Amino acid sequence: MKHGFPERGQRRCDTADETKGLGREFGQALEAGDVVILDGPLGAGKTTFTQGVADGMGVNGRVTSPTFVIAREHKASAGGPALIHVDAYRLIGEGSSGDPLGELDALDLDTNLESAVVVAEWGGGLVEQIAAEYLVVTIDRETLVSEDPDSEGRIISWEIAAPM
Repeated sequence: MKHGFPERGQRRCDTADETKGLGREFGQALEAGDVVILDGPLGAGKTTFTQGVADGMGVNGRVTSPTFVIAREHKASAGGPALIHVDAYRLIGEGSSGDPLGELDALDLDTNLESAVVVAEWGGGLVEQIAAEYLVVTIDRETLVSEDPDSEGRIISWEIAAPM
């Protein structure tokens, strides 16, 4: 990540637009070789956040959940890094070969790190193995909904980590 972006933090986002806005800030700070792991329950806003990241990076193409294709590459429009958007759930869940590291390796993500940013939904415990350091973004949708069932809000926390 570019120097000056906080290595850890937390922000409340009350709407999907605010979630995209925070993602946009991340996208503007991300550099080729960065790996971002998005953690949060189904429907937390991981793809919404990634749409903001894509906007901040200035990549081409509509960002949708890569659930059925596992990974989508979005090329940069102005010479910046590409965005590789991964849904690792299928690598570790039902329908996987039982060898998630083998399936991850088959995506050949590590060879793209020199010219791309990898954002992985459901990637914890797996995707961090392709980088010396990575950013974990946790999206908590439950806290604000428990306070107000009509809330669209989420609390987004992030920190830089390294594999053990």
